[in-house]
Amino acid sequence: MVLKKLVVMMMGCLGCAGQPTEPSTEKTESKSLIDESVVVTSPRVKLGDGRYLAYRERGVPKENSKYKIIIVHGFGSSKEMSFMASDELLDELGVYLVIYDRAGYGESDINSRRSLKSEASDIEELADLLELGSRFYVIGVSLGCYPAWSCIKHMPGRLAGVALVVPFVNYKWRTLPNDLVKDDYRKQLCRWVIWITRYGRGLLHWWLTQKLFPSASVLDGNPQFFCDRDLEVLKNTPGYQLFTQDGLKDRCVFDSLCSDIIVAFGKWDFNPLELTDPYPQNESSVHIWQGVKDKVVPVQLQRHVSQRLPWIRYHEVPDGGHLLVYDTAVCEAVLTSLLLGEDPPSFRPKFAD
Repeated sequence: MVLKKLVVMMMGCLGCAGQPTEPSTEKTESKSLIDESVVVTSPRVKLGDGRYLAYRERGVPKENSKYKIIIVHGFGSSKEMSFMASDELLDELGVYLVIYDRAGYGESDINSRRSLKSEASDIEELADLLELGSRFYVIGVSLGCYPAWSCIKHMPGRLAGVALVVPFVNYKWRTLPNDLVKDDYRKQLCRWVIWITRYGRGLLHWWLTQKLFPSASVLDGNPQFFCDRDLEVLKNTPGYQLFTQDGLKDRCVFDSLCSDIIVAFGKWDFNPLELTDPYPQNESSVHIWQGVKDKVVPVQLQRHVSQRLPWIRYHEVPDGGHLLVYDTAVCEAVLTSLLLGEDPPSFRPKFAD
């Protein structure tokens, strides 16, 4: 029972059920978290180290676009994640979107040497191979924000702008105030997550693939991790179950998931809360979007991040939870604020200084 509770809490706080996908009839071949079928049908690029990254495109044709954006999905998701901006707005603004499978997800090859820098390097190589130009935009979602933070740190000159949507917070960031996190159960949970993925991985793998525990549905309708708005999204949005027993039986796939957790929640080579403004001349901008009722990432932590980094433009969705990418109004506001510099009044934070 202890292990079961730990797994449930771990998945919830990672937001692993937080990104239902757009329906897809395509089959996949590679080490996939969704399906281990036979034929790779998505376009892919070959990186310098020989790995392949798969991607899909939305919006206007690349050669006709005014803005080129790479979207980085979160834990347990894929390039099939939804970003609910309308096609009409993408056409109006001239937006070309690329959503790619991060290493070890979907149809992309596993990176046994995954790191903060490798995630940023993958994004930069993808942009270069797709000829997105010298500068491009990045939108990170949930756990997919750690590659975006790494881009801000290691390659700020390549970024025309960055939006961090419900970004997770690593409790190992040294300057998080103790009075803010000391009673947060997620802090202890993060320690357990790192410990079990490092030292109890075999036991965790057995537990998730044995027949007594329905791991694929462990988060369905669980109000401990999702607010009412999120639960409504999960109820009405068709998606897939990433954490099926069949999908996790492949130890390479499972180990890749574990490496994603370890890099995200482990010790970083920099502290985002100590970053100085990389764009003092306003040549680019960084945004954070947070749901006030998010149960995966507490709004209090995100407010602290925004106060520590006043050069970041901070937006709050009053009734939003963790699944902001399933709100069309929010997604379109993310785009117009990132690309046009708009500041929607309804998403201005209401907390006191």
